[in-house]
Amino acid sequence: MQYSNENLKTIFSQLVKDSLRYLPFDDSQDYILGLIFYKAVSDNVIREAYSLVNHDYVAGQHIDLNEAQNFYEQAMADEAICGDLTQKLLDKLGCAIKPELTFGAIYKKVQAKELKLELLREAFKDIEASAGNTYAGLFADFDVNSNKLGKEPADRNALLSGFINSLANIDFSLYPDDALGDSYEYLIAQYASVSGKAAGESYTPKAVSQLMARFVTLGKETLYGFSVYDPCCGSGSLLLQIKNFINNSNDASCKQSIEYYGQELKNQTYNLARMNMMLNNVSNTCWHLNNGNTLAQDWPNEGQTKFDACVVNPPYSQQYSADKTLLDDPRFSKYGVLPPYSKADYAFLLHGLYHLKDDGTMAIMLPPGVLFRGASEGKIRKALLDEGNIYAVIGLPAGILYHTRIPTCIIVLKKNHTSKDVLFIDASQEFQKKRATIELMPEHLDKIFKAYQERANVEQFAYLASYEEIVANDYRLNISNYVDATESAIQVDLSSALSSLAQAQIEDKEIDKKLDFYLNKLELSLKGGR
Repeated sequence: MQYSNENLKTIFSQLVKDSLRYLPFDDSQDYILGLIFYKAVSDNVIREAYSLVNHDYVAGQHIDLNEAQNFYEQAMADEAICGDLTQKLLDKLGCAIKPELTFGAIYKKVQAKELKLELLREAFKDIEASAGNTYAGLFADFDVNSNKLGKEPADRNALLSGFINSLANIDFSLYPDDALGDSYEYLIAQYASVSGKAAGESYTPKAVSQLMARFVTLGKETLYGFSVYDPCCGSGSLLLQIKNFINNSNDASCKQSIEYYGQELKNQTYNLARMNMMLNNVSNTCWHLNNGNTLAQDWPNEGQTKFDACVVNPPYSQQYSADKTLLDDPRFSKYGVLPPYSKADYAFLLHGLYHLKDDGTMAIMLPPGVLFRGASEGKIRKALLDEGNIYAVIGLPAGILYHTRIPTCIIVLKKNHTSKDVLFIDASQEFQKKRATIELMPEHLDKIFKAYQERANVEQFAYLASYEEIVANDYRLNISNYVDATESAIQVDLSSALSSLAQAQIEDKEIDKKLDFYLNKLELSLKGGR
């Protein structure tokens, strides 16, 4: 058997397909992703307990899950060991699970056809309670008694037992270290791509996330203690891309030096983001997520509030309160106006910029209307350009986001950009169509990033506009005003073309003569008939 990332993705995908025979996509996401997380946490607990207590264990040695489960049950039954072992598990993993409530113990009940759904719910409550605020409410959307699973308790039991059976024999420790997190994000992307607009808003396509991560980490790849913030973090996947471009020492402890901050409005998605962090092996001490309204509730507002990077893909043109009291809020006060209540795009941008360090970089994905709309948005855009905050504008292909065909753009912002020039990149044609999706391929990402890095003019692709040029354009940032992406007119030699046409006419007459000769031989005519 191949223990690769792709193999694990295939296994998970099959599990999703099986679940969709009984559940809608949105419900399938809650139950399947929840069970995968439950198994991963349980397996970590029993393996860690085995390595802590078993004196015969050798570091790096593979631990059989059944053996680890039996060992864990025996160890926790020993009063001399139980208390100390529980504390060590809490210190190392952030949670501990009662031996009768681990995934392995539940699986034994399934095999014996003795599973009671309340036991599964008790297991979730045990995990949530053991970790304090870290796991609080994590399984809130996993309702074991929901009629969506079946009208009768026996039906619900059978369906969940089937899912547990499908996961039981997967040993995550046999796969590469990043396989579980990579496969979990893959499933999140699959759900987002097909389960409707609301789900798509919680996930930024991987290639776009990679591009934004490269923008904000440029020049800081080896910075220890790098901090990144996403005020609309969704599933957390945009935040997690940072670890692939920062601290390239391959030192695991150095990777953990990244501090992740994120806020998410929807409770279901907030729980998904927390699970995503954990399954991507981010230490509990390195991620800080909050469930709240970003514009109404400025978070974080104590302690460290400025970050090395900010990445955000907010909900587009969303309504917000636009209450006049926000004019006294330090996030917005210096601009003298608020974005219109029907379009919060600039409100999210200003929020992120406020939380950026003076030498930090921000990348935000927005609809192109922010580049040219007037009124209060025009005033804010002018102030940003006068301050030199806007560093680059990158136009992306229409349809790059799930469930919308509108074109989008990435705006890169800095606080210390004194020259005030702006790099424009028209990447609207940099894509590959795969069935019904539009995708940025590695070669497209490299081309865009190279232009961003070199900050030079590239014919029909990139243009570095001076502040004076932008002012002359009335502070409008329409990419077409600066990058002419139209194909150059094809130069035609008229004399040569006429000569070729005359020769073609002569040849055509010769062919007609030959054809007429053979048709006469066959007693046929070009006009048809015999």
